Amino acid sequence: MTMEVEWMRGCATALVTPFRKDGSIDEDCFRALVERQVKNGVKLLVPCGTTGESATMTEKERLQVIKICIEVAHKHKAKVIAGTGSNNTSATIDFTRKVRELGADAALIVAPYYNKPTQEGLYAHFAEIAKSVRDFPIMLYNVPGRTSCNISAETTLKLATNFGNIVATKEASGNLSQIMQICANRPKGFKVFSGDDAITLPLISIGADGLVSVVSNEFPKETSAMVEKALSGAWTSARKLHYKLLPLMEANFIESSPAPCKFVMSQMGLLEENLRLPLVPISENSRRKLSEILENLKF
Repeated sequence: MTMEVEWMRGCATALVTPFRKDGSIDEDCFRALVERQVKNGVKLLVPCGTTGESATMTEKERLQVIKICIEVAHKHKAKVIAGTGSNNTSATIDFTRKVRELGADAALIVAPYYNKPTQEGLYAHFAEIAKSVRDFPIMLYNVPGRTSCNISAETTLKLATNFGNIVATKEASGNLSQIMQICANRPKGFKVFSGDDAITLPLISIGADGLVSVVSNEFPKETSAMVEKALSGAWTSARKLHYKLLPLMEANFIESSPAPCKFVMSQMGLLEENLRLPLVPISENSRRKLSEILENLKF
């Protein structure tokens, strides 16, 4: 039986990690970004995911960022779904246990990248993690464009049925048929989150429970309002916000994320536009396009 995690619903922000010019983490800036999120209606925070450039961070740095996020979020009664996944099963288990000890509310665990496991391998990977961190909620993260492997609907449903602490999936496959299979056949209480800003409204219309968002880094109030309106059935208002944000939702991936998002946030005065290699700042052409979108995006 799936654990009851009633709070896991709505808009979750896949937080960027602000870096200084020397590459170090800007802790004060990160605290301010988390504060800005919760003050603008976002109650679910996701540090150290793809958008947080976690693949370029040491374990010590990831724990540092997650700890700060927990401190700020819990002060405002918000929840933290910490990114703990890797392509090493035992390392993922170890890190997820450490994050649980820090006080995170759940873990976001990406499919193993580079290894290209079979469906049997994916099942075994997540099963081992679930058994090793019992009673700790796990959100699967399916993003084939980043990992080179897809967690099939069948594998997701098998994991959801057999492990009560596998409570949700962040679906960024873009495969609507697959996501519909999950929504239609999931066990009671299992949550489905959109992993793609632009298709959030269609997914909520077929039963999804929320969004893990990039665009909410830039516009948390408007993105969280869009998701809440859709979940409550206020589709006219939700669509209005969706179409207003859509150009930015799409442009955030004009080059490798989170580089476009960090450019926009720097233009908004929220952080310095610093990324860690192999990511680099976006091109001049992309800067012009994003600047134009931002200029026209008035709420």
